Amino acid sequence: MLWIFPDLETLSRAAAALFVRQAQRAIRRSGRFVVALAGGQTPRRAYEWLAHPLCRDAVAWEAVYVFWGDERCVPLSDPRSNARMAWEALLRHVPIPPDHVYPIVCEGDPASVAARYEAILRGFFGETPRFDLVLLGLGEDGHTASLFPFHPALEEPARWATGVETMDPPRVTLTFPALNQARWVVFLVAGSSKAVALRETLQGAWNPQRWPAQRVRPIRGSRLWMVDQAAAELLRGLKPASSSASGRASTRVDT
Repeated sequence: MLWIFPDLETLSRAAAALFVRQAQRAIRRSGRFVVALAGGQTPRRAYEWLAHPLCRDAVAWEAVYVFWGDERCVPLSDPRSNARMAWEALLRHVPIPPDHVYPIVCEGDPASVAARYEAILRGFFGETPRFDLVLLGLGEDGHTASLFPFHPALEEPARWATGVETMDPPRVTLTFPALNQARWVVFLVAGSSKAVALRETLQGAWNPQRWPAQRVRPIRGSRLWMVDQAAAELLRGLKPASSSASGRASTRVDT
């Protein structure tokens, strides 16, 4: 599914509302809600909306468990840290138990960090990393999480986390075997700089080595693209935008 919003602010409000709905459903179903957060700048505003009382008070935070899709290998105090961004925008403002938060702690080389994080994931989930919700972004080059074009991590068949040492700074990322077990994967994409990558990922030829986000296809779950009008400007075959009854999206398209 593809939902197109007029701007980042509208997209962010809708993403926060979706988070709340998925949390409520998961907690009713299983007593807990397990989410993998995205880094980067696009999700920050959605996290800030989640910290607003209208959203914050609608979630049973004592039943929420937070992981990350990827992390830069920098200290948690570094402004580039995905965990720090989520802490500043959201987690410090909600009553989530500290032991329900699992940042990727980058102490040591990326391979060792990834192995430790995978051990945490396996201890938590058991045989299958069944996240209730995974939030992802999309890079201008088509990467998602820290799964970059033509990187060996794209072909990882079994591990749930791996190091990406060729980046500066190096990174640790969840892999497709982990991401594609999620109940819901939601991409948040904003800005005209993402328009080419979005078009190629959704409407281009199948080429996941060049456009890695194409390979995010949940096996037993759903995939949703929440994008703003600027990011969607190059997509082909869309109907003219019109206001939805909910006000959340201007256009909705099956993908």
